[in-house]
Amino acid sequence: MYSAETGPSPSARQTPSEEASGRRSAPRHEDGTPTQWHRVLTLLADISLFVGTRPLWVQAASHRLPVAAVVSLCYASILVTGALILVVRRSRALARLDLVVLLTAVTLAVCGWVMNHGGSDEAVLTTQAAHEFLAGHQVYGRPWPWLFGHGVALTPTMAGGYDYTYGYPPLCLMLTAPLLWTGHGAAAATLVSTGALVVGAIVMWRLLPVPWRSAATLVCLGLNLLPAYGRLGYPAVVACALLVPVVVGWPRTGGGGRGDRVRAACLGAACAAQQLPWFLAPFLLAGVYALRRGELGPRAAAIAVGRIAAGAVTAWLLINAYFIVSEPRAWLSGIALPLTQQADIHGQGLVGISLYLTDGSGRLAWYAHASLLLAAGLLVLFVLFVRRLGPAATVLPWCAFYVATRSQDGYYLMMTPLWTAAAVTAPWQSFTTAWQPRPAVLRGRTGRRARPVAAVLLLAPAAVAVAFAATGSPPLRMSVVGARRAAGALTALSVRVTNEGGAALRPHFTLTKGQGMSRYWGVEAGPAVLRAHGTARYELLPPGGRFVLPGRGVRVRVRAVSAAPMTLSSTDVLVSDLRRLRP
Repeated sequence: MYSAETGPSPSARQTPSEEASGRRSAPRHEDGTPTQWHRVLTLLADISLFVGTRPLWVQAASHRLPVAAVVSLCYASILVTGALILVVRRSRALARLDLVVLLTAVTLAVCGWVMNHGGSDEAVLTTQAAHEFLAGHQVYGRPWPWLFGHGVALTPTMAGGYDYTYGYPPLCLMLTAPLLWTGHGAAAATLVSTGALVVGAIVMWRLLPVPWRSAATLVCLGLNLLPAYGRLGYPAVVACALLVPVVVGWPRTGGGGRGDRVRAACLGAACAAQQLPWFLAPFLLAGVYALRRGELGPRAAAIAVGRIAAGAVTAWLLINAYFIVSEPRAWLSGIALPLTQQADIHGQGLVGISLYLTDGSGRLAWYAHASLLLAAGLLVLFVLFVRRLGPAATVLPWCAFYVATRSQDGYYLMMTPLWTAAAVTAPWQSFTTAWQPRPAVLRGRTGRRARPVAAVLLLAPAAVAVAFAATGSPPLRMSVVGARRAAGALTALSVRVTNEGGAALRPHFTLTKGQGMSRYWGVEAGPAVLRAHGTARYELLPPGGRFVLPGRGVRVRVRAVSAAPMTLSSTDVLVSDLRRLRP
């Protein structure tokens, strides 16, 4: 019960175990009316369904009127539900409205897929891999260049080429294979990811305590955020959906029984769908060990974690078994590809210092080193201070990507449902009895002062690596000395390049006029390898034969990259200068 002055009465409070399990709902008034925060949360989930709905309706009204009619009914549902949320007086009635909001969100997600299921490069690759799998052909290590272009994005590498191969664990392609009949192009792969997102949202909605259920609708299907990734066919969406039952109430893991077996199987399946769960698994297993050791002792805790790990590995091996037997080397190279392919630097993280704020760096590999150092440092920090950091187990692993060479926001954005699930079902009270290792230096009064120092020391190597990468000088000095034009577009560019570094480089060139990296330009003349301290003139040809000059005020940069070592050199060019240059 609540008092206007003192808040919840002792009889209404939950114990830490009850809060972690979600078996009891939040305290309610004696007359059965819902708490105000429950009402507001449901309303926010309802409002979130407006995001992206109008463009969907406009598209459907022009191409598929039945879908437009369904979207119009969803508008009515959002409006009527919004009014009822604010006026119902019983908790049971509000819980039913939670269900209405979820069903409306699912309907909009399905309508979105019906209208937009062309997919991204990841969906196209998954679909092609599914075709090859059904035909009994090799899947991993085979390039499929004909799939790209015509709106399908390319993944450029620092070696001057593009990655045309499948680079994910096989679960998504195996799920896609039986659905290839559903449509042309990448429709089957996008159906798998969208369907997984819908199922994941429903499972999360069902597992959360009743007053929190609309949080699942909001973060999984609201705001048109994850549904957009689902329609693009990202395997990470499937992985996230599989991780939902793993993360909800995860502090209970290790107690034995059916729940542990389900969590282990889902964790293994998630790791067999995409590589991101690989980074989350160590944090969860370390947290489970700390929790069970605090209750049962070291031996029982090790056995409990061993059972979970063994179950996850077994599920992972079963899913990968066919490829391990039929193409072991290609399979191993394929699933490790995101870690080894040396894709061009890209993203919203600290790598942007070298990509946008400076003219590049000759030490780009240190961003990757910083990412590994940060992941290791955060894991050790998590183990040492699990009572404080336990609730953040689903967030900490993604921090490492902020300093990586590929730091695009999707790596952590697509995992945000797990943040919410942990916030609701793994509160800080769940970790009050967790075991924390305490070396002698961290004990007693001295230890209290040493703990912040230890935290800084654990994170310092990553910070030093980032600073070392960001302060590196670009090895190539470039200047544009000539250009050929036709009808307002560049058809060739002459660049004088000086290698100011101490190592020979194999440069690959491009012009960019926005974020990220553009397609590479061909080299018509100039040495393939530029020796240390050497100078050469390169004649460059744009992809497709034309580079349309942008308007004034757009930043145009000539960039050169190399793979061994990983370097980036850039120089700004004024559009007016490009228009005046002669061949």
